[in-house]
Amino acid sequence: MELKNVKIKGIANEDFNDNEYLEDYIKQIEASGVNLVFGKLDELINWGRSNSLWPLIYATSCCGIEFMATAAAHNDFSRFGYEVTRNSPRQADMMIVCGTLVHKMAPLIKRVYDQMAEPKYVVVMGACAISGGPFINSYHVVPGIDTIIPVDVYVPGCPPRPESLLYGLMQLQRKVKLEKFLGNKQR
Repeated sequence: MELKNVKIKGIANEDFNDNEYLEDYIKQIEASGVNLVFGKLDELINWGRSNSLWPLIYATSCCGIEFMATAAAHNDFSRFGYEVTRNSPRQADMMIVCGTLVHKMAPLIKRVYDQMAEPKYVVVMGACAISGGPFINSYHVVPGIDTIIPVDVYVPGCPPRPESLLYGLMQLQRKVKLEKFLGNKQR
């Protein structure tokens, strides 16, 4: 079965290669050369950072229930280092937005995001948060959280299953492991 004219928000159809861009990015970094000491120290620091992200949760509707299922015993996202969910933006370094975002809450989400310490990451879960979902033409729903704050990982679905959220969180871990923490050169 071949699909034609598939459009994924932010990724052109021909560029969607299921994470091959991260592999190409790693090869490009290795080809440019990295200082051995800084490189290994970066790997160690980023390993620790990627396995101890503390999420701040904004969850509504059915996506909130799926997030709770991901945090429950059957799926248990604490095995990936996300166990400590924070209620204060000053203690969190990752925001998970699940569900519908209305215009009344948008300035508050922006304020909470601005209060988070750097580096900070955003994972968006569900069709309502990504694009407005079934409420896209409604007067009160924001047509995608990326119009308010920058997004690192999109987890599509209506609502996405807990396995999908875990996959998105693992992709965020891969992204954090590739960041440059020390040294002058930007990765």
